[in-house]
Amino acid sequence: MTIDGLSDAKIAALLRGAKRIAMVGASANPDRPSFGVMAFLLAHGHEVAPVNPGLAGQTLQGRTVHARLADVPGPIDLVDVFRNSALAGAVVDEALALTPRPGAVWMQLGVVDEAAAARARAKGVEVVMDRCPKIEYGRLRLA
Repeated sequence: MTIDGLSDAKIAALLRGAKRIAMVGASANPDRPSFGVMAFLLAHGHEVAPVNPGLAGQTLQGRTVHARLADVPGPIDLVDVFRNSALAGAVVDEALALTPRPGAVWMQLGVVDEAAAARARAKGVEVVMDRCPKIEYGRLRLA
């Protein structure tokens, strides 16, 4: 059993259904995992809005970088969290404050915050923890 308790079918549905993804912690450094995951998601038809206050206003992989989730125009289907566990709760709270709320919050490999996950689930938002969408694409043979 995975830490988030989600089935393979649920993970596949989340990935297939996430047309607009906000990536919090997006990096301009090609050696960082977030850079590669963003490129992968873009190549697989997702619209990715990078979020990083240190890069706000710049362009990353052809997309304008936003300072915070609230700055991303339009609805977000999934928030991909490339922040450490200690900072993930604040990102989840920011996502929960959006109108409309995203359908899911995805915490990357090694990122776990059970309290934040409980807050999100209480608001009807799916939570994925300690997983990478690029890895899940391959594991589930979605690509």
